[in-house]
Formats: sequence, structure tokens, C-alpha cells
Amino acid sequence: MVFVKIDFYEKGVCLFFSVSLFFMFLLPGKTEAQKTKKSKEAISNTPQLSDREYWATLLFKISYPVVHALSVDSLKATMPLETGKDYYLKADKVSHLEAVGRTAIGIAPWLSLPDDDSKEGKMRIQLRTELLKGLANAVDPSKADFLNFQKEQQPLVDAAFLAQAFLRAPSQLWTPLDTETKQRYIQTFKSLRDRKPGYNNWLLFAAMTETFLLYIGESYDPMRIDFAIKKTNEWYVGDGWYSDGEHFAMDYYNSFVIHPMLTDIMKVLSSKKLVSTDAYEKSMKRMTRYAEFQERSISPEGTYPVYGRSIAYRIGAFQVLAQASLNERLPEVVSGAQVRSALTKVMKNQFEATGTFDSKGWLQLGFAGHQPEAVDQYISTGSLYLCTVGFLPLGLPEANPFWSAPSAEWTSKKAWSGQPFKRDYKVDY
Repeated sequence: MVFVKIDFYEKGVCLFFSVSLFFMFLLPGKTEAQKTKKSKEAISNTPQLSDREYWATLLFKISYPVVHALSVDSLKATMPLETGKDYYLKADKVSHLEAVGRTAIGIAPWLSLPDDDSKEGKMRIQLRTELLKGLANAVDPSKADFLNFQKEQQPLVDAAFLAQAFLRAPSQLWTPLDTETKQRYIQTFKSLRDRKPGYNNWLLFAAMTETFLLYIGESYDPMRIDFAIKKTNEWYVGDGWYSDGEHFAMDYYNSFVIHPMLTDIMKVLSSKKLVSTDAYEKSMKRMTRYAEFQERSISPEGTYPVYGRSIAYRIGAFQVLAQASLNERLPEVVSGAQVRSALTKVMKNQFEATGTFDSKGWLQLGFAGHQPEAVDQYISTGSLYLCTVGFLPLGLPEANPFWSAPSAEWTSKKAWSGQPFKRDYKVDY
């Protein structure tokens, strides 16, 4: 006899489903064929999550520990501080802000959807409500979770991710904050000007906080924005790829930072008529081209090349493909359904690997499971939450074709199974 055990683990309104099959005993007289038939029937009768339900449940599972702990002023008290080998930063000074900024940037589009009474809608309401409480705690000097923006270089990075989250969901994450909290963030972002960013993708971090100040009508430093845009464009090497500084690096930083931040900055500048529409469109076309490479890089099995820095950000490596989907700027030859199908497979490979989460639900160092030896020397627990940017298409409503269209095979799956697929050739913008 086969028993199906379904464990329901409830945090607020979200149900996490884990299905396990186990054999308790065999009834006399049952043939192997009969037992196999019953086993298959048990599996087939298990409720299956849709791709969207899977994404939403997984993103809630990832982000809930950070958001909830911050909301009750206990992030510093409860978040583990695991670090990579030869870690050289001060984890207790920077890792908590990393977790907050990197969680917020990924969940922001999802939280921007209208409220509803569905299970997913209740997850969004809970996360948004608790995140707003937590954001107030983060800049309140009287709170235990008052975060460090004032010292070290690393806050330049994660303040920028937080500012980008505000830009991605202004009505949900910025407007509802009380006046005092808003002023604290404004002054905090301005205080970052006493630190010089690195001469690489870090220029965009400095530009992002200033762009947010511009967006809300505050005084801003135009030089930090202008310099970042000019240098990034000078570092464009062609066919959708930017160099990270003067020297090209074969890694995922075009997706972790460069394309997403540049296009979000250019969008604000274009809306303020500080750059031309054509300049904004050029940055978007380059991002679309890079998204095409990203889609092709996912193997038929839902894996991708493990090269370059920061692979511990897991599916965050596909932020460009996710953002192009969210903005409905995918290449003509790439459908949302094939992106959804490919990324779902990648998520399952990474987040269902043993050891990806600890016993309390926090992410652990690694790529597919717990692999602390594989992470960079600047990576700590908080760093890992940049994986949330791989979930940006959850900001599209359920009726959007990205979610509603039937599953589809992605390019490499077509290519390696003998099906027709579009050949690739360079594009110049």
C-alpha cells in the first residue's frame, strides 16, 4: 500500500506543500504490477502547482524570513551570518542591509499588483504590510534593526538596490511610508555621497540613489548620474554586452547590475526629459538582445554555465531575462511561455537541492544546495537574497500570456531535440 503524506506548513496565509511517498507495508496477494499502478495513481492524484503558484510560493518562502524578522525588529537577532572563505567585509555591519535591499528589489513588482482575496493575493498583502513596517525600523535609530548606511563601502550597493525597489513599486513601498521615515531615507541616500564608488558597475549604484532622489523631487547630484551613464556607454562592447569597467569580465554582472540599473535610470531620466527617448530605447534594445543570450544559455535540462563571480546569487543571474519579460520587451523570437518554462526548471534545480535552505528557512551559501566552498570572499548570508530578481515576472498579472499561455520548449531544448529553431547572429545598436 502506498501512502501519500502532505505536510502543510503555514506562515500567516501561505501554504508550503511538500509531498512525500513512502511504503509502510505490502498487502498480501498484491502483484508488482498492481503496486506500481497504485503508486502511479497516488502520484497522479497529488495536486500540482501551476508555474505561477510555484513561483509565488517559492518567492514567499525565500523572502518571508527577511521581511518578517525586520518587521518585528529581530533581523539582526535571528538572521545567520554565514560567510565565504577568506571573507573580508564586516558581516555584522553590512549583511543585514544586503538581505533587505536585495529582497525588496525582487519582490517589489509582485507587491505592486492590486490586492485580491486569492492565496497569492494574501501572500502579497502580508509581505507588503510587514515590509513597510520593516522599512521604518531599518532607519529608526531607536530600533535594534537600525541598519548601517553610514559606514563601509558596501552600503552604496544595497542602498541602491533598495532605491531601485522604491522605483519599481513607488505606490506600494514609498508612498505609504510616514513622513519621518521618508525623510530618514532621503537623508540616508544623500549621506552616501561621502563614499566614492568603484570604477566599474559600482558607478551605477551611486547613480541609482541619486536617480531616486530626482524621481521624488528632491535635490540630487546630476554628476553622479551623468558620469555613470557616460562611462557605462563607453564600456559597451557590442551585441548586448557591456564591459564591467575598462576590462571585460565573463560573468553575470550584465544581468546582476548593469542592464537593469542602466535601463531603470534611463527610464526616469527620459520621463524627466533629461535624456532623449532614443537614448532610453537604445539601452532597452541592448537589454533585449542580452535577454536573448540568456534564454539560449538555459540547457534542455534547466541548467546554465557556472562561470564568473557571484554565482551564489543563483537565479538572480537571469534578472535581465526576467526584467525583459516584466517589461514585455523580450526578443520577437522568444515567447514569455518558453521563458517561464525554462526559468521554472532552473528554479526547481536550484531551490529544491538539499541544503539550499537551513532548518529555519534561511538561504545558505551555494549554487545548487549548500556549497560554501564555491562562493566568493565577499559573500555572506544577506548577499544571497539577490536571487529574488529572477522572479520579476510575478509583477505581470495572472492573465498575461507570460502566465496564461501553455508551457513551451525553450531554444536549447528545441535545438538539441532536432526541432526547428532560429539561428543567431550579432546585432549592433
